[in-house]
Amino acid sequence: MKTYLTVTFDSEGGKPSEIVDKLAQMGFKPTQGNYDFVYNWDKDATINDALWFADKVHATLKNNKVLFKMETI
Repeated sequence: MKTYLTVTFDSEGGKPSEIVDKLAQMGFKPTQGNYDFVYNWDKDATINDALWFADKVHATLKNNKVLFKMETI
């Protein structure tokens, strides 16, 4: 399974390079195309796993004025 992440930066928020570093520490890899990042699960993720991970991304990006969209497939 994979979780795809799209990020929208705010000029009043955290620096993009710092945001990318935070996401990389979580295991996200930059990608090209329709998404900005991808996370490869080492197992089949459940809905609860995806929600737990979304909460973790939210906590990591909190107070950085960043919008994000996730899709797990």
